[in-house]
Amino acid sequence: MWFKVAYPYVVGAILLSIFQIFTLASTGNPWGVSGPLANWGAWIYQAFGGSVDKWYYFSSEGARATLENGFLNDGGSIRNVGVIAGALLATLIASEFKIKKIKTKKQVVAAILGGFMMGYGARLGFGCNIGALYSGIASFSLSGWVFGVFLFIGAFFGSKLLVKYFM
Repeated sequence: MWFKVAYPYVVGAILLSIFQIFTLASTGNPWGVSGPLANWGAWIYQAFGGSVDKWYYFSSEGARATLENGFLNDGGSIRNVGVIAGALLATLIASEFKIKKIKTKKQVVAAILGGFMMGYGARLGFGCNIGALYSGIASFSLSGWVFGVFLFIGAFFGSKLLVKYFM
C-alpha cells in the first residue's frame, strides 16, 4: 500500500512549504499552532462560566474578536483539527495506530509535566516549532533562527534528562 512507503524528507519539506505559502496567502498570517490552542483553552474556560476579559493575552481587539467569532470561524483552529484528523487518518490507513498500556505512574507524571512545560514555553516564546521556528524563518525573521538554536540546545539537554531519569 502506498501509505506504508516511507517518503523522503524532501517531499515533506516541499508539502509543508506549499502549505505555509497557501496559509500566508489566504489568511495574511503565517502558520501557527499554539495560538489557536490558547483560544481553545479560553473557549473551554468560558463554557464552564469563566471570564478571560481581564487576561492580558486576550486584551487585544483581534484576540477578543477571535473569541467572539467562535471555533468554526477561526482558521487556526480549523487547521489544527485538520492536522490532528490527518495524522489519525494516516496512522489508521497505514495500520500503525496503537493504544499502548501505561507502564508506570512515573511515565504519566513525566508526560503531564512535559506537556505542561512545552505548552507554557510555547506561549512564553510567542509560538511553538511551527509559529516561532518554521514561520519565523520563512518570514526572514532573525527570531526564527534564534528560536531554532535554543530549540536544539533544549532538545539536547532534554534528551539527556529523559535518558537519565525516564528510560
